[in-house]
Amino acid sequence: MNDNLKNGELFDNKLLKKIRKKFLHINIDPKSKEQRLFFDNSGGAFRLKAASEAFKYIDEYPDCPEHGNKSARWLMKIQEKGYKSIKTMLNFDSGSILTSYTASTVMFNMIRAVIENVPGKNIVTTALEHPSSYDAVVSYAKKNNKEVRVAKTNSKTGGVDVQEIVKLIDKDTSLLVFMYASNISGALLDAQKIVKECRKIKPDLFIIADAVQHAPHGIIDIKKVPVDGLNFAPYKFFGPRGFGVGYASKRLAKLSHDKLIAKPEDVWELGSPAPSHFAALTEVVNYVCWIGKHYLKSKNKRKLFEEGMSRIKLHERALMHFMLEGTSKIEGLRNLDGVKVYLDCKDLRKKDFIMAIGFDKLGFKKAVKEYEKQGVITFERVISSPYSSRMLESFGLKGSIRVSPLHSHSLKDIEKFLKITKKLSKT
Repeated sequence: MNDNLKNGELFDNKLLKKIRKKFLHINIDPKSKEQRLFFDNSGGAFRLKAASEAFKYIDEYPDCPEHGNKSARWLMKIQEKGYKSIKTMLNFDSGSILTSYTASTVMFNMIRAVIENVPGKNIVTTALEHPSSYDAVVSYAKKNNKEVRVAKTNSKTGGVDVQEIVKLIDKDTSLLVFMYASNISGALLDAQKIVKECRKIKPDLFIIADAVQHAPHGIIDIKKVPVDGLNFAPYKFFGPRGFGVGYASKRLAKLSHDKLIAKPEDVWELGSPAPSHFAALTEVVNYVCWIGKHYLKSKNKRKLFEEGMSRIKLHERALMHFMLEGTSKIEGLRNLDGVKVYLDCKDLRKKDFIMAIGFDKLGFKKAVKEYEKQGVITFERVISSPYSSRMLESFGLKGSIRVSPLHSHSLKDIEKFLKITKKLSKT
């Protein structure tokens, strides 16, 4: 399908109603039971009912999936189905699947393996990275006496230009680490071009990508973007917390790493994974494919998944367009007096659905509190936070209010948010 539509395309109302019914607490605070707009989906995400139900059901089994009794064998099949679901999500045939408590742990483990075992004098990353990748690079590079080269951000787009990365790569670079999309600006990096251009300089360059932010919003295809390592967090993709997932290419998987002696050299899992996590992830994949089936007749699960993710991307892009430009009922963020849109990308095809905004009269933390009083959950990114300072400084910003809706939101939700924003801009 054509997912390149400049201003996206909304789900029809009938399908959107079905989508919204598949999520928990979509417009209700689960604690207070009050109405709210949850626009902090970059910090977490709505939970898919089917994923939560599957997790609870499978997790109640006392059996160990590595044992030989009937229920244990069934649990192992659940786990193996989860592995297939991950392959459907990421599109790869060879390599290893890594799991851990968090996606950050997965990232640290992959980066450590490359820096400790691959010859080279320098590591390249970007100023845009999440601490889980940036700090891992800095920490292990220091321990192994390797130079860290950091690509600059683009303060206009909120991303990193390809050439800023490419110019830092040379024959002595052992590893490149970059993220698919910024969790502050939503800006997409051109992953395919980055990989292609950097490997022109060093064909055997190891490359690891952080897909945590991007995974719930767009297609990831390791066959088209052949990185050596990649991670994502199921809890940001409608699933449960306590689970991080990674992919490692054949050559990365065989690098020295912490493992049980009895296990094959390309196995990274320590201990017994929980089948309930895999069951939940399979339900997430099934859900995306369900969306795809509304538009495409196919029995190929990867094609259905791609179609579903493309439709999610288009709906979010359309919502983003209306949030910026407004509707017949309310002005958009770009036209509201007293409101600033930071890192405003004119081409929404180069951005996931995250808005970085501010007010002329309200500070960032104060604005987030005022939004909550009006029933809107957002999040402040401020320069005093170690999770935000490096990125914000690179953009020349002191902070921003991060607004991150999801594809299950409606145009009415966007209009409600804009009306509240207009009200706050006058306080």
